[in-house]
Amino acid sequence: MRFLVAITGASGSLYAQRLLDRLDPAEHEVHVILSQYAAQVISTELPDGLRLREGVLQHSLRSMNLPFASGSNPPDAMVVIPCSMGTLGRIAHGLSSDSLLRCADVMLKERKKLILVPRETPLSLVHVKNLELLILAGAQILPANPSYYTLPQTVEQVADTVVARVLDHLGVKHDLVARWQEEPE
Repeated sequence: MRFLVAITGASGSLYAQRLLDRLDPAEHEVHVILSQYAAQVISTELPDGLRLREGVLQHSLRSMNLPFASGSNPPDAMVVIPCSMGTLGRIAHGLSSDSLLRCADVMLKERKKLILVPRETPLSLVHVKNLELLILAGAQILPANPSYYTLPQTVEQVADTVVARVLDHLGVKHDLVARWQEEPE
């Protein structure tokens, strides 16, 4: 499968890194694009920077010549992780002023899988209305709300509870977290 991972300037770069750590370029075609402020947040939150596995292709935010900027060549799925509310609002309103936004627009218009992982609190009414527009347009909203029933012991394990849900929605097998079990009788 072909995946496009977009990283914005919202806090939560670890989510993107953990997702990229689990998408194997030997099994999938993996592409990455960063928003204008993503690099600044990454440098603050990931002391070693963003680590891309060999074979992952990174694209410029300013070029519309990447393959996914056209409906004739969309990826199988696009994940915006973390997704700032600014980016989310621009996607919701069809603004395509850079290649990240154009790719998201293509995903919606082509009815392909677009997963947005917002990491914001509290939410304003404007945020909620933008989320509503995106859900109605076919996007999947997977907020960065970690779970704790697996008793994560590290920040990475907490992040993995969110990344596991993203991988589930991409259809990528993983063993990041234990599955919820039925209660014994």
